[in-house]
Amino acid sequence: MLLLRCHLKQALPQKVSCRFCAVMGKLQSKFKHSSYKYRPDGFIEERSQTKALQEYSPAHVDTVSVVAALNSDVCVSGGKDKTVVAYNWRTGNVVKRFKGHEREITKIACIYKSSQVFSASRDKMVLMWDLQSSSQPRQQFSGHTMVVTGLTVSPDSSQLCTGSRDNSLLLWDVGTGQCAESASVSRNLVTHLCWVPQEPYILQTSEDKTIRLWDSRGLQVAHTFPAQQHIQTYCEVSEDGHKCVSCSSGFGGEGCEATLWDLRQTRNRICEYRGHFQTVASCIFLPRALASMPAIATSSHDCKVKIWNQDTGACLFTLSLDGSGPLTSLAVADTISLLCASFSRGIHLLRVDHSQGLGLREVVAF
Repeated sequence: MLLLRCHLKQALPQKVSCRFCAVMGKLQSKFKHSSYKYRPDGFIEERSQTKALQEYSPAHVDTVSVVAALNSDVCVSGGKDKTVVAYNWRTGNVVKRFKGHEREITKIACIYKSSQVFSASRDKMVLMWDLQSSSQPRQQFSGHTMVVTGLTVSPDSSQLCTGSRDNSLLLWDVGTGQCAESASVSRNLVTHLCWVPQEPYILQTSEDKTIRLWDSRGLQVAHTFPAQQHIQTYCEVSEDGHKCVSCSSGFGGEGCEATLWDLRQTRNRICEYRGHFQTVASCIFLPRALASMPAIATSSHDCKVKIWNQDTGACLFTLSLDGSGPLTSLAVADTISLLCASFSRGIHLLRVDHSQGLGLREVVAF
């Protein structure tokens, strides 16, 4: 009996250790940390989905890397399945599938309320598609030597700008498919591109932790914003072209912020938004039709979408999409909805909820 007790005492710590490892695995996948110490005063605590969720047939069979709204009914997305999908999120029907890339889709660009879509891929190619014609690409843009990680169209849709991990930006004539300008900056591993509305300028984020403003007339750097502490992953410009927002990589609350910048003469940093625990992959300005005050939304690898007061930096609401994996892309769908792409659960349609201030709830997944 004494020998049996000795064996049990020796085995017990190993058993407890194994159970602890299993629990830690679950915590890492759901990432349920409290972000209290990173939030300004007056925050609203995060909320997980509680109401019934409508699920449509998935748009993709693998991770969704990017989603963009084409009009008030149709979104366009791409991912690891190498397919560009136009999807009617009101009916749950696929409008069109485009297959032409050999590797994962990294970026999607389109002009709102048009039929033209551009897709970039890890195969170094950019293809142009038209929803009103065949499923074959209308135009091909080939010139980068590494994965294409930036893609934006000029407001008049005549020019396309692409960026890559090869440190270069290329400016294309959409009609001819010819490269009109090229530029390269050492260590400028492009992460995102965004055309400034009504201006000849292009905003760009980079893995070198900087944000650059390019003049498309000759493709020259017009301004470089002060370097940040972490990789800048994404950027967007406000509708009036006066401000821009960028976001960063990070982990455990270090980095993981979004930053508001002035695009006018001073070009100073205006505000920071801190509260995510992992890399912030996307940041967008919310239209006034969606929010009663100037607001910004962010999505992160920590499975959370946050809404921020643009002026004060206060976190107004946090929606936790448990089980979704990293959230990869965020876009405005219509006057009351957002689209959010995820690593594990496809695309989420989020509805703005004003019942308790400014909030979000998930209504559809596809």
